[in-house]
Order: sequence, then C-alpha cells, then structure tokens
Amino acid sequence: MTLHVSNTLTGETEPFEPQDPENVSLYYCGLTVSDPPHLGHARSWVHVDVMHRWLEFLGYDVRHVENFTDVNEKIVARIGQDELGESENEVAETYIEQTIADMRALNLLRAEVYPRVSEHVPEIIELVETLIDGGYAYESNGSVYFDVTSFEDYGTLSNQDLEAIEAQGDPDEQSEKRHPADFALWKAGAVSPDAVREHAKGATWERPPGGQTWESPWGEGRPGWHIECSAMSMTHLGETLDVHVGGRDLVFPHHENEIAQSEAATGERFARYWLHCELFQMGETKMSSSLGNFVTVEDAVEEWGTNVIRIFLTAGSYNSSQLYSDETIREAKERWERLERAYEGAVETIDSPRAHSKVEDRALRDSVAEARAAFVDAMNDDFNTREAQSALLEVASAINRHLATDESETSADTSDSADGHDYRGLNRAVNTLEELGNVLGLTFGGEEPTGDVELAGEVVELVLEIRENEREAGNYERADELRDELSALGVEIQDTEDGATYRLP
Repeated sequence: MTLHVSNTLTGETEPFEPQDPENVSLYYCGLTVSDPPHLGHARSWVHVDVMHRWLEFLGYDVRHVENFTDVNEKIVARIGQDELGESENEVAETYIEQTIADMRALNLLRAEVYPRVSEHVPEIIELVETLIDGGYAYESNGSVYFDVTSFEDYGTLSNQDLEAIEAQGDPDEQSEKRHPADFALWKAGAVSPDAVREHAKGATWERPPGGQTWESPWGEGRPGWHIECSAMSMTHLGETLDVHVGGRDLVFPHHENEIAQSEAATGERFARYWLHCELFQMGETKMSSSLGNFVTVEDAVEEWGTNVIRIFLTAGSYNSSQLYSDETIREAKERWERLERAYEGAVETIDSPRAHSKVEDRALRDSVAEARAAFVDAMNDDFNTREAQSALLEVASAINRHLATDESETSADTSDSADGHDYRGLNRAVNTLEELGNVLGLTFGGEEPTGDVELAGEVVELVLEIRENEREAGNYERADELRDELSALGVEIQDTEDGATYRLP
C-alpha cells in the first residue's frame, strides 16, 4: 500500500505523489509567538513531526519549513508585561526561545528553517506589488486589499460560496474595501490602540504601544496576516508546495486567502495537498491561549515526560478530535509503561550471557512481522497514528507472551539453552520497537530528551575541573560535595590515575 492522504482541497483521500519522486516540501503554519506554547500547539507539532518522520521512512528527502509569526497585535499587547520585553521584537524573541526549548523537549525533528515575518517584509512587499500589477489587489488610504471577486476559485478550500462569506477584517476597514470579504495585504500605520487593548489581558498603558512599522510604496505600515505565510513559504520552498499543514481553524480565512493570493501572483498551484489537524478539546471547548484553558508544553513534559506526552498525542490521528483529561493522560502513561516494560524485558534477556540459543519461536516472529506490516499500513493510511500505536503495542504483547512462555512449551531444540528463549526473535522485536517507535518520536532504552547532551557534558567537565581545583587547594570536603551533587543528578564519576571520568545518565 502506498501513502494516501486526506486532501482538504478536494475532500478526497488521494495517493501521495510529490512533484519530485525523491523530495518532499512540507510547510507548517507555525505559532504566533504571543504566549507560552500549550498542548494544543504540541498536538499539531507532534503530528507534523510524525509526518516528517514517516516521509523519511519511505525514503523521501524532506524539506520542512515552519514559520514564527513575530509581527502581530497580540505580541504588541505583551510589550512591557512580566519582563517579556520592551518592544515587539523583544517579546517575540522571548517566546521564540521558549518555543524552541519546548520543541526540543518534545523530541521534534528540526525543520530546515524557521522563517520569521519580520525578516521577510521585502518579499511581502514585492508579492503585494505583483498582485496590484496583476489587477488582484488595490490600494486604499495607505492599505492594500486583495479583491476576492478577481479570483475565480475563491472559497474552494473552505467549500463556501463567495456571496455567503462574511466580511473579513476589522469593522473600521469596511469603508475602505470594495467587497466585504476583501482582505488586507498591507495595513497602513501601526497597530491601533483598540486592537492592542483587545488582547491586553488586563494590562493598561497611558498610551498603548503600536508595534513595528516598515516603509512601503503605499506608506508606512505593517503586513497583513495572510500574505506573510505565502511570502515565507514560497521564499524557502518555491511557488508550489507538496504539503501544507495547519490547524483546522485556519482553513478559513487564512488558508483560503493564502491560496488566492499565492496562485493569483504566480499562476501556479500553491499546494498539492492540504492537511488539517483537528483542534484539541479541553472540556467542551478547544484548548486556547486566548481562552486561558490550557496546559503549557513545559508543564506537561515536566509532569509526565516526553514519551507519555507523545503517546497521548498520537493516540488519535491528526485529523480526528481529541479530548484532554486526567483519564486520557493516565491511559497514555499505562501504554508507554507497557511498551517500556516489554522493551526492557527483551533487552535484559538478549543481553544476557546465555544469548546463544537455537530456539525459534515462530509465534513471536510471525507476530512481530504482522505488527510491523500493520504499522506500515496504518501510517500509509493518512498517517493513522492511532492504529500504528496499536501495532506497536502488539509487538510488546508478542514479547511478553514469549518471555512468559515456559521452556517446556517452546517448540524447538533447547539443548544448548536452559531458558529456551528465541534470542534472534527477541532481537528482531527490539529492533522493531526502536525503528517504529522512532516514527512516533518515542525514545527507548534511556533518558528522554531533556536538552543538548553536548552542552551537558561541557557543564559536567567544568564542574569536575572546579572539583579538581578544590582538591589541589586541600578543600576535600567541598570537592566531595561537588561529586555528590553530580551523583544526585545521575552522573557517574570514576576517579582514575589520569583524572576523573564520567558517564551521563
């Protein structure tokens, strides 16, 4: 079975056929960095990460681009709050730093590049000029709007008729537009005080900040939201993308507008496949920063760990709804522990000195092969992580059944092994857990990702250098304290004639 994906643009599940049979361009609409990332963001991140991993598993070279929206009225509304920064750029930098740390904590593969809106204003202005020259956009009082009536296919992605589409943009823009559904490509001036107050979350100013502005052919102003993603994605991936992913709530107006402005400017199809992640439910509503009903990624990883969070988030497919609750988290924890116990039991057995048996447990080997085939089929079925996770658990069950089997029940020659285990079969099972678990971003056989291992080693070496200096100065009690502190962190220290050596946890 080849990979099939559910294309929002056509409403059909289609065979996946990228432009280049060896390469895939993947764009994900990233965060507006105005709040700490929460599990709702993590759900989309993890599923996009799994898509990336599976495409690489299939042999594609994946060019993955994910943007940061660092120009937005919500960011402006955070200026001066909680030491986040005294400018729009400083606030954005603060949250970008947190976001990248959370991405690493979740064991996400790195994108090729993380473009920022503020770095692509020249490309945005050039794209707007192209749309004006082509008759698809018009200037009005220093702002520029896209004329939705000029693009014949407008509304196709969201399956809406143009006349039924509600007005877009702020109410004060309506008098400047030719059609209520026209949308802003460029906005004159700074962010309005009312827009800042709307997102202030209780903060007050004598005079609200207005954010950054840039010079343009239409006067000083700021880019519109929708044009930003078109400019960033096409700058880094070309005029036609293979896969464009985003949240279901972005189908309209954001993605609909991306298609219109991009295809009007280039005359080419903007994206071949549109994949949309369903929203994350917190009770009866979606998990949202603006609603305040969220669990941050940082808190979730600290409490449950990366593997449990990833099991939890991949328990449902990317395009199915998911509910956050204590029960669903507990179930994820139990599933991970089941996988981990099976893996550790198998590793302990095959790493024993007696791992030399001629035993062949066909039931174990067949179960692992069948589970692997089921995993592949599930992932090729529109990245069905729910069924893929079930297949992974079947590998664990096969391991447990084998380990629990009494020697007398093993149908093979056990003359050279007292325990009668199929070591080759167990080794295949372990390799399968590692290989397929990696597709879901799971980490077996060690500590979960907590940061840069190289940096951790440098820190330990620095502490050991300080410890040695203390010993040379005769401060043996302090030297012992430093050793004990490292040991408490799981760092194993061994003093040798050539100096101290260490092993990270």
